[in-house]
Amino acid sequence: MEKIIVYGSYGYTGKLVVEECKRKNLAVVLSGRNEQALKKQSEQSGYPYKPVDMDDHAGLVNLLKEGKVVIHCGGPFRHTAKKMIDACLEANTHYTDITGEYGVFELLAGYDAKAKQAGLTVIPGAGFDVVPSDCLALHLKNKLPDATHLQLAFTMSKGGLSRGTKKSMTEGLGYGGMIRENGKLVPLPLGDKTMTVDFGEFKMKTLCIPWGDISTAWRSTGIANIEVYTGATDSMIANARRSRYLNWLLRMTFVKKFMLKQIDKKPGGPSEEKLLTGKSYLWGKVRNANGQQAEARLETISGYWLTAKTSVLIAEKILHGNFKAGYQTPAMAYGEDLIMEIEGSKRW
Repeated sequence: MEKIIVYGSYGYTGKLVVEECKRKNLAVVLSGRNEQALKKQSEQSGYPYKPVDMDDHAGLVNLLKEGKVVIHCGGPFRHTAKKMIDACLEANTHYTDITGEYGVFELLAGYDAKAKQAGLTVIPGAGFDVVPSDCLALHLKNKLPDATHLQLAFTMSKGGLSRGTKKSMTEGLGYGGMIRENGKLVPLPLGDKTMTVDFGEFKMKTLCIPWGDISTAWRSTGIANIEVYTGATDSMIANARRSRYLNWLLRMTFVKKFMLKQIDKKPGGPSEEKLLTGKSYLWGKVRNANGQQAEARLETISGYWLTAKTSVLIAEKILHGNFKAGYQTPAMAYGEDLIMEIEGSKRW
């Protein structure tokens, strides 16, 4: 039986991924650097484990040779994605991860030629970031094929971020916002762009953020102007604007280290009740040079639960030989209806 390697399997999201694999009777090897956490997870799940540090290239290659595909959950991915993809190419193992960091998507897109040559697929963003938004972007592009501008927005009910997500966000502090303009990534002061979005069941203020879709949606749709927004309170918007004056401080290593230590003291992620009953809401709009527009909305399950479902669904497809070689976004690989394969998703 072909195996899935889950790296970072004992983190908040990694555990959910492993549970989903177990539910689907898939063969898995658990991995990460914490042997104690792996041993405990192995006893609970019945899956074998292999501790490997991300800096141990030879160890990583040997681990990856045991599986056909990796679901890489060990972020912040700006520090780990390159090490994992390099090892995957050497081990001849397909690469997937659950990042939402636009810089990581840009980095991995640079591996397209090498991956094609090796006959491997590289699909970062196989979770909430960016499966639903990428599928929505392609859906809108198909509605208005000559679209030149794309706006996407998302928010959650019963939210709550995992430790890993908070750490990734903390690592990105101090660098401001980012949009795509005429095909290029263009910096933008945080808090500069806000708008009220109608998500269908409710309207909400949103804030423009440097999200993964400014990289992925460009490749899946070819639309050259992209902005991504997230639901935000007035105080979040005010804090984003204030943070501009502190960017020099937020970029400092000692400040980040202090903030990361504080995150480690908090719970791993949302409670089970929030996880199972929460919902994710997405909205998107495209327009062309003539001013014609198309809009769409998507409602689906909570973000972390969705990440477990979609990352395992994509890994399963790869196990069955359903993949394209080279760098792919989720929608490039499996089309606009990939998200509709997840029970509880509706689009209108």
